[in-house]
Amino acid sequence: MQTLPIPSREKWVVLGILWCVCLLNYADRQAISSIFPMLERDFGFTKAQLGLLGSSFMWVYAFSSPIAGFAGDRLSRKGLIVGGCLFWSLMTGMTGVCGRLWQFVAARSLIGLGESVYFPSAVSMLSDYHGAHTRSTALSVHQSAVYIGTIAGGGLGALLAEHFGWRWAFYGFGAVGILLSLFLWMRLREPPRGSSEMGEEAVAILDEAGMVQSFSSLLKSPGVPLLMGAFACANGVAAIFLIWTPTFLFEKFHLGFVASGVSAVAAIQLASAVSAPLSGMLADRLACGIKGARMLVQAAALFLGTFSVVSVGHASTMAALILAMISFGLCKGAYDGGIFASLFDLVPTRERASAAGLMNMIGWGGGALGPLTVGLVATFGHGTQTERMSGAIAWSALAYLVASCLILAAYRRMQLQRIPH
Repeated sequence: MQTLPIPSREKWVVLGILWCVCLLNYADRQAISSIFPMLERDFGFTKAQLGLLGSSFMWVYAFSSPIAGFAGDRLSRKGLIVGGCLFWSLMTGMTGVCGRLWQFVAARSLIGLGESVYFPSAVSMLSDYHGAHTRSTALSVHQSAVYIGTIAGGGLGALLAEHFGWRWAFYGFGAVGILLSLFLWMRLREPPRGSSEMGEEAVAILDEAGMVQSFSSLLKSPGVPLLMGAFACANGVAAIFLIWTPTFLFEKFHLGFVASGVSAVAAIQLASAVSAPLSGMLADRLACGIKGARMLVQAAALFLGTFSVVSVGHASTMAALILAMISFGLCKGAYDGGIFASLFDLVPTRERASAAGLMNMIGWGGGALGPLTVGLVATFGHGTQTERMSGAIAWSALAYLVASCLILAAYRRMQLQRIPH
């Protein structure tokens, strides 16, 4: 049975709605990083404990993502998106009442649980609205909300914390999320699965497969494990920058509290917000004539990004640091814009949410080691704390180089195999 064409306007309206949800998703997770100096001052948390606080979110997010993805291929994606947004917003508000390390860890872990539901269902839904000619563009525009949300979380979180106390940063973001959940329930519409390419018959086939069988099949798809390994490496570097850059600027360059929270994310995230949609449009154009072009764009971005990461770690002046962070942001956005579009080139249409969930598990589970490693090095290594942190950031460039090589290997596998749909 063939599905009716989706009106062009509705495709972009839904993209705009999910863009706002994605923005809040990242604002909520970033807000706590901007107040690390306050938590260190008020509760005496060490750098290692703060690193654990950042990583706890990522681990729960990672290990609940496969279940969220499996559900996204079988249950109402609208219901999962609305329910996830409401739950993580409630937990964000609850963070404001925490007073001990275990309470912060528990709250951040529950936020990770709620937020894990969003991305698999959202990117699957967008892929049913947007076919092969606009998919990279749509997913990369959606990805740009990640960067604006990160800026909002770091900047507004620090501003609210400085003027009203750090607890109000979480109360504010939580309240906005609850209101957004109500809007989603009233306006968001779910398209038939596979409607951008093949019709509704794929769902019945997929329902017969169990979770283990489904994930095993995905991991046997040519190139998929390589792309997921690359995501883990790249995500580890991104997590280091998200969690530790505000503190790095605060301690190494002696910026004010709000300035650290804003400057730490603005240069990187604004550059990424520009490059992600541009790389998506480039990938869509190249993909018309070059099989696997989306991966080539990603691999090139990560290779160039290795030099930027080293420059950030060794920057001795604020001007050099800002320039290096802008360069890193451009490369990061060019990679990020194709994360799910490249993956969807390698997996069956009917298993997109499951593939995205598995991707998030491996990417965030491995990436969570990044912030914790930097926290441990900064706490227990040789030299001053700032010198240790600088060195750890610079050495993380190796992860970007490895990720670039893994993507090229996945591209090579794609040339030799035909992906079933």
